[in-house]
Amino acid sequence: MCDYSLEAYTSRPAREGERYVTTRFQSGTIGLTANDQPNTAVCLACDTTLSVDGIPERIRKLHHLKDKENGVFTRIEGSAHRDGIVFDGGVTLTLQELGPGCGISVKTLLENAYTPQPQRQEREHAFF
Repeated sequence: MCDYSLEAYTSRPAREGERYVTTRFQSGTIGLTANDQPNTAVCLACDTTLSVDGIPERIRKLHHLKDKENGVFTRIEGSAHRDGIVFDGGVTLTLQELGPGCGISVKTLLENAYTPQPQRQEREHAFF
């Protein structure tokens, strides 16, 4: 899934074994991109297992995380931004909270869970 505020952007499904980076899109939302496609949102299915690296120091200290952690991609209800990660220690953070620049490697991917968003003629941007 891709955060609903990324619907205005081109998107593609994640691929097992690939590495992505958290990126701030023009809308202000943090999403995932591949190095060779910096303007394309990469969408993950819930329950995809991940390895996360480059977690900012302030986030590590606040939540007692290491620089590199394992986790599971999840949808967070009741939040303005719904894409998140549940880390092995139980801490849940939105991609927005992680911020730009974190590396996300897909360990195992659920098949057939990606639903592409229709492309829009005009770009709409939501600012939160």
